[in-house]
Amino acid sequence: MEHLSEKIMKHAAGLPEGAPIVAKALLHLGSRAAVDQALSRLVRRGALLRAGRGLYVRPVETRFGTRAPAAEKVVSALAQQCGETMTSSGASAANALGLTPQVPSRTVYLTSGPSRKLRLGRQTVELKHAPRWQLALPGRPAGEAVRALAWLGPAKAGPALRTLKRKLPRSAFQEMASVSQLLPAWMVKPVSEIAAYGR
Repeated sequence: MEHLSEKIMKHAAGLPEGAPIVAKALLHLGSRAAVDQALSRLVRRGALLRAGRGLYVRPVETRFGTRAPAAEKVVSALAQQCGETMTSSGASAANALGLTPQVPSRTVYLTSGPSRKLRLGRQTVELKHAPRWQLALPGRPAGEAVRALAWLGPAKAGPALRTLKRKLPRSAFQEMASVSQLLPAWMVKPVSEIAAYGR
């Protein structure tokens, strides 16, 4: 009879990189206590990584050895599994859009769920609860612009918007204007003007 640890690893092997492994999804293989013990054994052996409380991921095997799965893949899979919105932080968005040369020293994602930390090998990934307006338009350049402006704040919004106007198509501002009911007042007026008149 196949050992429980082997069954768990067979299950894990069929998952894409970064897919979260949780005990309650493995209860068809054994009792909760047995599954928890098997997961702990697999972590001690290095076959799985404990990413957080009750959350495990499979390391990625490469020709150079094993590495932790990519943070963005873990976050994307976790968002799908938990039904949360998760997206890059304002600091990351501002850097990606060329609004700041400052590269974030920490890996932070905004989430509609609770704040928590993930450990992926030597990397710590912070999931920070954010208000709904900062999670608007996930995966869209318009959403990245919203998060970048939120991080920069009202005092720096004017110059940032002038830069964004050169970088982003007017349609991105129209998308931002379409969620204006979520946005703070200091962002709504200039965004709506650019969306309407392109200036």
